[in-house]
Amino acid sequence: MPSFDIVSEVDKQEIRNAVDQVNKEVGTRFDFKGSDARVEQSDYELQVYADDEFKLSQVMDILIAKCTKREIDVRSLDKGTIEKISGNKVRQKVTVKTGVESDLAKKIIKLIKDSKLKAQASIQGEVVRVASTKRDILQEVIQLVKSSINEQPLQFRNFRD
Repeated sequence: MPSFDIVSEVDKQEIRNAVDQVNKEVGTRFDFKGSDARVEQSDYELQVYADDEFKLSQVMDILIAKCTKREIDVRSLDKGTIEKISGNKVRQKVTVKTGVESDLAKKIIKLIKDSKLKAQASIQGEVVRVASTKRDILQEVIQLVKSSINEQPLQFRNFRD
């Protein structure tokens, strides 16, 4: 029985490369001379530091540009609130979303059931597995999900016949 998995993955090494590029650019730019602007990474969480909110927004713009160049979908970046640290310095937590969350998985399953396509979808951890008797139906499901779900970047992997 043909099947495939719907996943949401981000390459951790590409994130590290983007963070390194951001820190390098911030270190060489004249408008950041003498400032404590930087981005730190721990697993899938980023901490963006800057002297004030304006510089923080500039660092975030650089981060988004570098992520785009490294083919990291910016919809997977979840920005937190801006916190004041000491004096005028601020930081913002950015979480990189990976895996299909249960709410989104339920929405995908409901979408497939409401479409009346002869396919079965099930949640398996952070993955949604879709199975059907025909490959053509699975391809229709892929097109349906691509056109309907746009909150988070999704990949379609592990296609088996």
